[in-house]
Amino acid sequence: MRVSTSQIYNIADVGMRNAQAAINKTSEQISTGKRVLSPADDPVAAVSILRLNQNLGRLEQYQKNVDEAQSKLDQEEVALDSIVSLLQRMKELAVNAGNTGVMTPTDYQSMAAEVDSRLSELLDLQNTRDSAGQYIFAGYQGDTKPFVSDGGGKFSYHGDEGQQRIQVSESVSVAVSDSGKDLFVDVPSGHNTFNTSASPANKGVPPAEISIGEVVDQEAYDEFYPRDMTVTFNAPEALSPPKPNYTITDDRGRVLMDKAPYSQGEPIEIKGARFYITGQPLGGEPAVPGTLDFGAVAATDFTGSPETVTLTVGGRSETLVLDRPVSNAADLAAALSSSTETTAGSGADRNAERLANLGVTVDATGLSVPTGQNLTVGSGTANTDAVFGFATQNDGSTSNDGALAEPGDTFQVNASNNQGLLTTLSRFSEAMKNVKGNPESKAELSDVVGQTLTNLENSMTHLTAAQGELGARQNTLESTQELLSETKIHNEEFLADIESLDYAEASTRLQMESMVLSAAQQAFVKVSGLSLFNYL
Repeated sequence: MRVSTSQIYNIADVGMRNAQAAINKTSEQISTGKRVLSPADDPVAAVSILRLNQNLGRLEQYQKNVDEAQSKLDQEEVALDSIVSLLQRMKELAVNAGNTGVMTPTDYQSMAAEVDSRLSELLDLQNTRDSAGQYIFAGYQGDTKPFVSDGGGKFSYHGDEGQQRIQVSESVSVAVSDSGKDLFVDVPSGHNTFNTSASPANKGVPPAEISIGEVVDQEAYDEFYPRDMTVTFNAPEALSPPKPNYTITDDRGRVLMDKAPYSQGEPIEIKGARFYITGQPLGGEPAVPGTLDFGAVAATDFTGSPETVTLTVGGRSETLVLDRPVSNAADLAAALSSSTETTAGSGADRNAERLANLGVTVDATGLSVPTGQNLTVGSGTANTDAVFGFATQNDGSTSNDGALAEPGDTFQVNASNNQGLLTTLSRFSEAMKNVKGNPESKAELSDVVGQTLTNLENSMTHLTAAQGELGARQNTLESTQELLSETKIHNEEFLADIESLDYAEASTRLQMESMVLSAAQQAFVKVSGLSLFNYL
């Protein structure tokens, strides 16, 4: 067999390259400290290494989540501790305010000033933000300021009832926020109470405001509870002479107070509740009556043969009877509004009652509906057409000029068995500001003080329960963090067993591979130098 020169070079090249590659790989293993550099080195081990690295990545993210959750809960804990301390001070102040026999109105003014200062502090605490600038008591609406002062001692909540959660392990997620509505608004009240608000659709400029209000006759209010009330401002023309006025209805539409004159700042007391409306509420627009004017009245005698027409207003109908001679419009008006019969048994004696049922008025000019609804006169005859001066047969004639009254600004008084923390302190402050030196006023304040103490105690109980739940979440984070740390150590040890390099073995192997490369290089030099000319 003949070996060519090119074969000698190719064999030597492949051998030395393989030897050099083995040296390079071993050197890389030593420099990185890893035995498996690619899946080809150990396919089974490579799968395990990939899985372990993924697990370690998740564990690292969970550790970050735990740290973030702990930071948020720590911040909430500080805020709740501060609020509880503030409530304890307010309880002390309420107890002092109960000494109505020795306290003067000036003393109460000073105490009210402190309550107002604490109200501002409480509002800031309830609007606490975390390190990322998110409001911690806004539920899911972290970018929305949860508590806002609406003026008149009222406050509104603009967050939602959700709880933000963070995943801290494969199977555990922890709530890292609380709804301010649950913590500070939905606090059980020691008595039936109410909340007031102005409709956002009000158009008065500047907007009129309704006070926070108070229950001044608990027994009367308890009888009315749980009904809501609506205060609606009417057109000034509803009174004569025209003057701002309002109507109060309950949530069933029943009128509780009709067309009451409005005086700015004067107390409105109804069903045991008292509140104030200040400013200039926008009145409504008066109704435009729906009218049907009589035309040329043709003289007709209905004595021998009474005839009828049907009046319809707002889907309700009544039948009117004509049973007398009619010579002119005045006769027609008298016949339509009759409360007596001219022809026995005709039924014309109920005409006036039927008109009243529909809210229709009649005079020598025609028919009118003052409430602004349109009316229809139909089901008549040729004779009634001639008398009314317009079509009454079949569908008859319908007015088209009626327009209902447009209500003005409205205010809500909504019953509630909860009383928000800000509301409790605001009512306490308002009662102290309004106290007079007489026994009746102080007795009223004494009732408010008793309600304040009860509601503050309820708030503290509510918040203490929330603090307990918060502590349970922090304990969950602590135990989860310990578990994550132990799991991470276990995974790192297992990964090291599979992936880490045996330096002693690798060093020995590197020396051997270096020797093989050196021997191959030396052999190649000798083989490549062989020639027949050396033996001639």
